[in-house]
Amino acid sequence: MSARPDSLRNLVVVVVGASSGFGRGAAIKLAAEGASVVIAARRKSMLDEMVSEIGSRGGSALAVEADVSDPAQVSAIAEAAIARFGSIDVWINNVGIGAIGYFWDIPIEDHSRLVDVNLKGLIYGAHAALRQFAEQGYGTLINTGSIDSEVPLALQNTYAATKAGVLSLSRSLNEELRLAGLDDIKVGTIMPWAVDTPWWTHAANYTGHEPRMAMMDDPEIVVDAIVRSCLTPKEERPVGWKAKASDMSHHLMPDLTERMSADIAKKESERGDDKASHTGAIYHPILDGMGVDGGIRARMKREDLAD
Repeated sequence: MSARPDSLRNLVVVVVGASSGFGRGAAIKLAAEGASVVIAARRKSMLDEMVSEIGSRGGSALAVEADVSDPAQVSAIAEAAIARFGSIDVWINNVGIGAIGYFWDIPIEDHSRLVDVNLKGLIYGAHAALRQFAEQGYGTLINTGSIDSEVPLALQNTYAATKAGVLSLSRSLNEELRLAGLDDIKVGTIMPWAVDTPWWTHAANYTGHEPRMAMMDDPEIVVDAIVRSCLTPKEERPVGWKAKASDMSHHLMPDLTERMSADIAKKESERGDDKASHTGAIYHPILDGMGVDGGIRARMKREDLAD
């Protein structure tokens, strides 16, 4: 069996959900550190641009078009990675779409789609990764959860439920790996606070307002946490002081923390500009939101100045 690499250089890293947000930022940073990256998402043209960008800087990248709600397409990501690079050292399950609004205002089809992508899609990725890791004797699986994994958030109901499932799965997998004696396979969960990425633009929205949240974090701190986890994964990694404080508060005062979080979510939502209901990018990819940063904080400043 091969040994676990001890540096980012020459790692083979699969990044699912790589066309924007955390995934894009992590893939570019990992490639800059010398890792070979396999980037997967629905927006193939954007992935191809990333491959060219990474290649122009001396890095190595492979693009795979995939919708993670289809297990065959997820398996194809792993197959392409093995065919090109011979192994997978790290698999980053950066999976997450949202639907914002009161639970009953969100169509049932949208709830179902969130489960298909955020939970089932992540399960498919974890399954493909762990089967490969078991064969080669080592590997790191990084699941992108949320502080919603610990603190259920009003107006993000099914999204929060799927992210709670992500954390539960990660915990179970680590115990099963221990029971099986697969001590050199690790599973970690990233748990950010609300972050300014294109997630907000891509989310379905039934609130009647532009999406927003208090004290959004910069995506760079989450990108750094993901990259750091490639070598030093933690079963639970709240990112930033707000996520850490929320996590601790929920353990000490769960009911109060949930009420406060809900009140903040509602208050912030009502401050956004008027917006007609839409399904965002949860069914089909859109051109809006192509970077790491989502531009949400800049919009919030404009809205606040207009009040």
